[in-house]
Amino acid sequence: MRIRPHKEETGENNIFWVTMTDLMTALVLVFIVLFFYTYMTSYYEKIQSQLEQKKAAQALEETLKKQNIDANIDAAGVVKISDLELFDINSYELSPKGKQYLSKFAPAYLDSIFSNEYLNKNIEKIIIQGHTDSQTFRGEYSEDEQYMKNMELSLKRAYAVANYMTNTPYNKANGNRLRKMIIVEGASFSSPVLVNGKEDYAKSRRVELKVVMKDTNTAKK
Repeated sequence: MRIRPHKEETGENNIFWVTMTDLMTALVLVFIVLFFYTYMTSYYEKIQSQLEQKKAAQALEETLKKQNIDANIDAAGVVKISDLELFDINSYELSPKGKQYLSKFAPAYLDSIFSNEYLNKNIEKIIIQGHTDSQTFRGEYSEDEQYMKNMELSLKRAYAVANYMTNTPYNKANGNRLRKMIIVEGASFSSPVLVNGKEDYAKSRRVELKVVMKDTNTAKK
């Protein structure tokens, strides 16, 4: 004898499973939409940030040119100053030429940063980083000792630049902020400048100034 399922019970089960399937499908679609929206928003903000940084770098370059200050600035706003502009060979004491250069450069550089609306709002750090070439102290010390001697030299050069810059007549209304964000680093010869695959010793010896921007989410708060 064949027993058929109760008609009403079967209908309720079908309705239950159809409802659950629709719900799961809807949830998956919601997650996909949210993921896509979050991704596109993040991508858009990243592109906007890059464009604003490029504009700020161009504005800085124009400001320095107007004041006849020679400086190598890349698209990210990193300023590279040759050691020949600042120091005597193997020295970390600023030369008279170096002091003269920084006396013009520092106020223009710092005031340009703080007067730029985007940078003033989003800047987190200013890193002053010293670099040497791989020839300095070679042969006088072991490879490890040579690297660390160059580390010491690059760090002291970066500090000399930072110390002199903070004593130039930039807008002192920004002094408290500057003291909290300025960072000094030494990089030894870890980031040489290569030309046609070979190290350019003169270009490797440099001091770089970099602005580090706040995280997008932090800047919004």
